[in-house]
Amino acid sequence: MKTINIGEKLEQFSSHWDPHVVADYNDNDVMVVKFKGEFPFHKHDATDDFFLVLEGEMEMDIEGEEPRTVRAGEMFVVPKGVVHRPRAKDEVKVLLIEPKGEPNSGDADRVPAPKPRI
Repeated sequence: MKTINIGEKLEQFSSHWDPHVVADYNDNDVMVVKFKGEFPFHKHDATDDFFLVLEGEMEMDIEGEEPRTVRAGEMFVVPKGVVHRPRAKDEVKVLLIEPKGEPNSGDADRVPAPKPRI
């Protein structure tokens, strides 16, 4: 058991769309990520997708629906099987929680991020 400073963890990398594991929670990875631009549309068949915006603002595009704006201090959960795409005009910092081994790219053609531990 230890205290984890999320701000210090985010200072350790500058890449986008590259989640870094900062803790374990049951059988889940707790990760921080920075992103800018847009990720491909994708879905996760077996798990929901959890986003907590720490800094900045993102849009969550849901197939066939209007985009949702998610601001610092707000969270958004995409239910399993729902096609979605996170995007951000400016850099956003986000906390993610997902089952260990779940590729961040879901069913997209994009190569999954390696998710290093920091």
